[in-house]
Amino acid sequence: MAPTENTDTKSVKKVGKPRNYDLGNGVYRFSRSRTYHKKALWKFQDKKTPKTVVPKKPVTVEKTVGGEKNGKTRTVLVKKRKSNYPTADAIKKRPAKKCFKHHTRYLRPSILPGTILILLAGPHKGKRVVFLKSLKSGLLLVNGPFLINGCPLRRIHQNYVIATSTRIDLSDVKIPQTLNDEYFKRVHEKRAKKEEGDIFATKKVVYKPSEQKKIDQKLVDKLVIDAIKKNSEKKTLFAYLATMFGLRSSQYPHRMKF
Repeated sequence: MAPTENTDTKSVKKVGKPRNYDLGNGVYRFSRSRTYHKKALWKFQDKKTPKTVVPKKPVTVEKTVGGEKNGKTRTVLVKKRKSNYPTADAIKKRPAKKCFKHHTRYLRPSILPGTILILLAGPHKGKRVVFLKSLKSGLLLVNGPFLINGCPLRRIHQNYVIATSTRIDLSDVKIPQTLNDEYFKRVHEKRAKKEEGDIFATKKVVYKPSEQKKIDQKLVDKLVIDAIKKNSEKKTLFAYLATMFGLRSSQYPHRMKF
């Protein structure tokens, strides 16, 4: 005789739609006062449940003591004190402290090599740049290119960019390995000790890129521009990168599709 299949099925709990739900933009179907009456919350106004008093356990107990010379009764602790106390506090287990450099970095799925980003902070905010690669520190390496919109090779956090749907094919482009976090570190020279009458003589040091950085900038610009030229809509891409991003009245970035 063939075995019969088990016809018992697990009961699935149905989750219904709530009566008061969001209609959009934080506006709910029923107002606060309407919800107050629908739930009949007025029945529970000024009604307080009596507080239950838990009887406290006695700490001491009175015991009778025998003998003629003793004082008949004596107060004794219910829970005896410890005979020995540790001289040092016990070491608590704590999780191992991780430095910032040991943290794992996560990149938004919308940011891929070749994606055109809109900068939202810094001296070049509003410009459209090309994302090249993610660095070890978690910062994004971007380039204008400098010949198109004047934005050089820079590092920026992904919180300060808007990723667009426009993407340039950089699969054949090899970014130099020297472009890392150490490459962008500034070298600060130690100032000489101040002497009398030398307070106003010191001037603010202005940053000037080195010759090597100028060579690297020209090299990366050429690689990115050559990749744009291979695109069928190269004229549109050049114009898109050259124009600044801005919002008009009643325009909101979180409602726009880039």
